[in-house]
Amino acid sequence: MSLDPVTLLAILGMALATYGCRLTGLLLGGRLALSGRSKAALDAIPPAVLTAVIAPTLLATGWPETLAGAITILAALRLPLIAVIAIGVASVVVLRLLAG
Repeated sequence: MSLDPVTLLAILGMALATYGCRLTGLLLGGRLALSGRSKAALDAIPPAVLTAVIAPTLLATGWPETLAGAITILAALRLPLIAVIAIGVASVVVLRLLAG
């Protein structure tokens, strides 16, 4: 397998753009004085992205995944993260076995 120079350049360019954005966010993020609605909006981004990534899987793959997602969400309301992960994995495995 050979690596085309154009492909390598594209990969390096994407890596540079990605890390440039991250570095800019780290350098400028501490200098921003946020309060009120702007702080609330920025605080809402991580859960919104996580929901956007997980929701299609929960709702489009079948009832075992949907039910396992509901079980995991309920566990997340009371338990620490490692327990929630274990319950989520175990519930989807068991429900998939039951579904056949």
